[in-house]
Amino acid sequence: MSATNLKILSVVGARPNFMKVASLAKAIDRYNEQKELPLIDHVIVHTGQHYDEKMSKLFFDELEIPRPAYNLEVGSGSHAYQTAEIIKRLEPVVLQERPDFVLVVGDVNSTFAGALVASKLEMKIIHVEAGLRSFDRSMPEEINRVLTDAISDLLFTTEQGAEENLIREGIAKDKIYFVGNVMIDTLLKHKEKSDHSTILEQLDIKPHEYGVVTLHRPSNVDNRENLKNILDALKEIDRDLPIIFPVHPRTREKIIEFGIDRLKGIIIIEPLGYIDFLKLMKESRIVFTDSGGIQEETTVLRIPCITLRENTERPVTITSGTNVLVGTDKGKIIREAQQRLNSHRCEYSIPPLWDGKAAERIVNVIIKHA
Repeated sequence: MSATNLKILSVVGARPNFMKVASLAKAIDRYNEQKELPLIDHVIVHTGQHYDEKMSKLFFDELEIPRPAYNLEVGSGSHAYQTAEIIKRLEPVVLQERPDFVLVVGDVNSTFAGALVASKLEMKIIHVEAGLRSFDRSMPEEINRVLTDAISDLLFTTEQGAEENLIREGIAKDKIYFVGNVMIDTLLKHKEKSDHSTILEQLDIKPHEYGVVTLHRPSNVDNRENLKNILDALKEIDRDLPIIFPVHPRTREKIIEFGIDRLKGIIIIEPLGYIDFLKLMKESRIVFTDSGGIQEETTVLRIPCITLRENTERPVTITSGTNVLVGTDKGKIIREAQQRLNSHRCEYSIPPLWDGKAAERIVNVIIKHA
């Protein structure tokens, strides 16, 4: 660290990363505006793991994230290939920049690859969203989470149970900071802005008269039986409640490959930008998803969430929030959805520290460790 500056290099690679680093970038800007030393030099590296340039640019623009200083343009591939390419292309960038901290967020391949490069170069690692566990080692994200946490120097958690997971794995307590959820920082900042989205008019739907589904996990979309069960359940629910389905490219490919003709009646649309999707989600009656972040967002928005998985690394969304796990059983999906559509209970609560100030807390801790 120079006498006046602290350099943080943030590694991002997929849409959830963009949403999390957006609030961190804003918090760093606010800190620098105070002109207290050390100032923070924030360098963003986009690995290109999410390689849809149009959607990446849209997310950066909508969330007002500074342009990445580097785009590694890694693109698609197997987990091993993608992780290896990120490591190979990121190392010279880190050597050139010589940051005081390498910051990674979430649990994608870019997260672990960024942490591993920093560890090999003996640089300090910050993991934002540490300690989340599904306890399902068949999930690539779980491997990324466990390995990233094992080599990180500062671990910032979103829920209190995450600290227990980390301590059980031998992580020193003085490395762990419960700060809240940067994903929710971003949601709360843009919630009012999303009011101006015209996506409902474009789709000719009315508030609270439709459901939303997102589906992308390999365990669901790469398995024909699982995918068929989910789509059959959605088709039945669609008889009473229109379902809007922004289709992930991977999911679309698999539907075609498997020859599944189960989408008639469901409104199929292209993936949406952050603001339009936030509007679509917050005005819905119910959300069906296999996404981790959406489990959190629906909890804050108080929208019933049907999670199409057998487990979750975000248990607070079940104990405090609107979330329920249903797996891929057609009957259970339908039963749980109908129960929530017919219920008017409002017993949901917002988890502690999900108040829009997580990024600010993170910056304050980093400065103390500078």
